Amino acid sequence: MKIWLLAALAVLTLNSCSQNTEVPPVTIETETADEFVARINREMADMSLADGTTEWLWATHISYDTGYLVELSRQKMASWHSKTLTESLTFDGQPMLPATRRAIDLLKLQIENPAPPAAEKQLELSKLAVEIEGMYGAGEYCPEDGSACLSGAELEELMGETRDYNEALDYWLGWRKVSAPMREPFTRLVELTNEGAQSMGYTDLGQLWQSAYDMPAEDFRAETERLWRQVEPLYKELHCHVRAKLSAHYGEDKVALDQTIPAHLLGNMWGQTWAPIYDLVAPFPEAPDTDASKELVEQDYSPQDMVRSAEEFYTSLGFEPLPESFWERSQFSKPRDREVQCHASAWGLEGGKDLRLKMCIYPTYEHLQDIYHELGHSMYQRAYSEQPPIFQEGAHTGFHEAVGNAVMLAMTPRHLQSKGLVEQSVVSEGSVINDQMLRALTNVAVLPWEKLVDEWRWQIFSGEIAPSDYNSAWWQLREQYQGLSAPVERTENDFDPGAKIHVAVNSSYTRYFLAEILQFQFLQAMCNEAGYTGPLHECSFYGSKKAGAKLEAMLSLGQSQPWQDSLEELTGTRQMDASAITEYFQPLRGWLKIQNTGRNCGW
Repeated sequence: MKIWLLAALAVLTLNSCSQNTEVPPVTIETETADEFVARINREMADMSLADGTTEWLWATHISYDTGYLVELSRQKMASWHSKTLTESLTFDGQPMLPATRRAIDLLKLQIENPAPPAAEKQLELSKLAVEIEGMYGAGEYCPEDGSACLSGAELEELMGETRDYNEALDYWLGWRKVSAPMREPFTRLVELTNEGAQSMGYTDLGQLWQSAYDMPAEDFRAETERLWRQVEPLYKELHCHVRAKLSAHYGEDKVALDQTIPAHLLGNMWGQTWAPIYDLVAPFPEAPDTDASKELVEQDYSPQDMVRSAEEFYTSLGFEPLPESFWERSQFSKPRDREVQCHASAWGLEGGKDLRLKMCIYPTYEHLQDIYHELGHSMYQRAYSEQPPIFQEGAHTGFHEAVGNAVMLAMTPRHLQSKGLVEQSVVSEGSVINDQMLRALTNVAVLPWEKLVDEWRWQIFSGEIAPSDYNSAWWQLREQYQGLSAPVERTENDFDPGAKIHVAVNSSYTRYFLAEILQFQFLQAMCNEAGYTGPLHECSFYGSKKAGAKLEAMLSLGQSQPWQDSLEELTGTRQMDASAITEYFQPLRGWLKIQNTGRNCGW
């Protein structure tokens, strides 16, 4: 899965604030709460350009020098944030406008990794964050046979291609050599960010993260569990069928029919999405499928061509084209002369006026979908660019991820057919089930992964999981939620969670779980607005200016109001609900139930 403004998330998101301008002293007694919020908005706007370009430079040119610059920048931000938080406490209990109250609350909640008040610890935290992020970004696996070293992006590609059990295991273990050294600095990072959260009045960092959803933290945890229970039956049907197919390919001695699946066999470095092994589980192998990779290669799509293809979907809805600066400043391919972060992310620098994409694009259907997703962030960033800086964010973090995901769902077989990216016969019955399977291998398979990453961290932050149990607790949760297990014995000398970028930079992951739920609600709402009345899985709102206008109106609100209000404006309901997922995958679920008859599902 993907993350917007990823490089900045080691300490905070780019939309939160900035770091590079010294803030003049202010006599708080002379300020009202409204004046205070107006001032911090000015400071954030003034500092955003220097801050954003420093983070961008680090993400696209990893070196000792750029690491030093971003480390200094983040330390300045930590100091600024600590100072403004202290100032904000003086307004507790005072009368103020509702928008001012919300802005002061968000000043706390938009920071994912708060620094402790002490200046020396702020510096230590920024150093640790850059150190771990650098380990990940520059990480590579050098095989013992002396062959060329492999970057993380190269390993990901190879994992998706191989169908050899031991070769996949070699790649899987190789990348986890990169994460093992992160364990000690990550443990200290947890201590420091917990201290930062406690200085803001929270019991730990997990409670701060859970409080960012316009509801009490304990209610939010219950809400995520409710949503998971809604989708769990569909996931288990998918797991049962995929396990049977993997067992048929690798042998029951490798994949037992009543046990967990070895985590390295899903074609993905983390076992989070399973689309790369579609060839092993395709329901109707003889029927055409909707994987556009073949046509992207044969038609010689360049990275820029793929981005323009995605842009055209958004402009069909009435969104403005991307600015020329986007094409000049984005990173579309991995440079040959330096280390970069290849993980896809959309950047809204200068308050959303300087849009960029950072990605190492290959001509695959998966990357085309990634681009559709990332441009959803770009449209969101531009839509709320007129809001005050403190409100330049999604209604909640899941909203930001769900926009592009909903557009991805609207890339139906008929839509891809109209663009010449799949064969003319992809609308046959067999192809419909094929398409549903391909999408489920992403949108359904990923659900428990997206749930457990933060479940693990919430327990770490609260102390329920001790540092001595980091790795064992990680695999317990993976078995519990995903039904996956480590392919070889793992110990506490390993740090397998750090093999995922979002753990390495300590960025909350629940946003992706919520986005998986919301994207189907968004799709349903957009289809209704477009006047569509057929089965949900066949709907594409491509070309509907009416649906686009309603979406853009919601996006323009940013985080200026509770997410429940924004959700209601787009969908007519104030509650996140996974029933649209069940409706969307109804054809596949009926087919899976038949296939799983007589199988011993579960683990």
